[in-house]
Amino acid sequence: MLRRFWWLLCLWCAPLQAAEPSDPARGWDRLWHEYLIDVGIIFVVFAALGAYFMLRYRRRLPDEVGDGPKLTPLACVAWAVIPAFVFIADDFYLAARSWQLWNVYRDVPADRLEVKLESAAWRWDFTYPNGVQVTNELRVPAGKPVMLRMTSADYVHSFYLPDFRVKEDSMPGRVTYLWFYPRNPGEYLATCAEFCGMMHSKMTGKVIAMPPGDFAAWYAEEEKKLAEAKAKKPGG
Repeated sequence: MLRRFWWLLCLWCAPLQAAEPSDPARGWDRLWHEYLIDVGIIFVVFAALGAYFMLRYRRRLPDEVGDGPKLTPLACVAWAVIPAFVFIADDFYLAARSWQLWNVYRDVPADRLEVKLESAAWRWDFTYPNGVQVTNELRVPAGKPVMLRMTSADYVHSFYLPDFRVKEDSMPGRVTYLWFYPRNPGEYLATCAEFCGMMHSKMTGKVIAMPPGDFAAWYAEEEKKLAEAKAKKPGG
């Protein structure tokens, strides 16, 4: 029964999900704003009721003894059940919105750039599809989704991009992933959000989102350098 209610609530929220852009950062920001509005409404309602009751039933004389209004049994039940129902329904709604957004986030767009990430104490090593390897500096094309397939060479690390609202653990013996959407060119912070030893606070890097043309030129140049380096090796 509870599962059916959950799915009905998710279907009720479906139009809202469809309106979400396929972008984790915008989706999480929008959900956070919904939470703030929800909490703000609850605060205003309870603050107003509290102020009303304080003024309405305040003591007016020093020796006055308060006497609250008499409630019928039905009124007592209503005062307990109705607020509880409102809060529970609201919690289910927000939980359904969070669950839907999580599914949107885990569904990676097909037109993505996929990069491998191996974390190690204390650096981020990235490998592009063409074999180019970089450390602590991930260059990506602006306006294209980017997916990272992650593992770790030693400890459990957590790759965190605060500007893109995404974070995921990378760990030994397991492949995890995250994706983000760099809409605009710029430089963004990448850091470790899981304590991983003495140099944890220094385990930072950056994501550089480049105009597509600039990224294509950089990508081709790095691929050329890699091919030349392989050719110079004995047996290359």
